[in-house]
Parts: sequence; C-alpha cells; structure tokens
Amino acid sequence: MYYLYKEKKQPLILAIDEAQYLNYNILRDLKMLMNYRYDSLNCFSLVLIGEPYLNHILEKQVHEALRQQITVHYNYEGLSDQAVPDYIQHKLELTGRSRSILGGDAVSAIHGYGGQCPEDRQPNDRCPDDRGTAG
Repeated sequence: MYYLYKEKKQPLILAIDEAQYLNYNILRDLKMLMNYRYDSLNCFSLVLIGEPYLNHILEKQVHEALRQQITVHYNYEGLSDQAVPDYIQHKLELTGRSRSILGGDAVSAIHGYGGQCPEDRQPNDRCPDDRGTAG
C-alpha cells in the first residue's frame, strides 16, 4: 500500500460488502492496518458496506477506534413511495416492456410487500426480469 501511494501515486480503495458479518478479530485487524505506519498518510480508503445491523456493531465500545476513522456515514432507507413507480418503469424499459403490464395496484403491492424492512432489496427482489432473476 505504501509503495502504491508514495511511488505510484495510486491510492488503494478496499471495499468490503456484507461487512455486518465481519467478526471482532477482522474489524480489529482493519483498524490496526489503517493505523500501521500511516498516522500522517492516507494510503488507502476503507469502505464498509452492509446491512443496518453494521451500525449496531460499530457502535460498540470495542470498535470506538475504528468508528472514529469513519469520515463518511450513509444509511440507505430504501425507495420512497413516489420513487417506486419510476424505478419499476425504468426496470421495465430495460427489458423492452411498457408500463401497461403493471397497474397502480400492482406497483403498490410490490412496494408494500417489503416496506417495513429498509434493508430489503426492494423492489428489485420482487420484480424478476425475463430470465427469472431479480432486476
């Protein structure tokens, strides 16, 4: 990392998806890696991506040092009631379909199906494409 940063002028981005499944040891190692010889340098950026439960994990006192290094924090709350019809229309257009195959009641049902769970990948999981896979 140091070589890439100092010699090649190429900062590294380490992105970890499903970070809510990282155990204490891995989170501790990430914190130590971010601190190792890099107190005055910013050799790499760490991006943790995960379900809302990740926030609860990082709020624990044992992860205070790692949490202090987080400079950007974003929570995705899902699509609004107004955005869902446009999103579904966009997905339909990508498959060559028109809006006419789904009425307002169907769109409301798709959105309402998982509306209580912001971490739900709505409405993608409920609108499979022609191949039978999620949009």
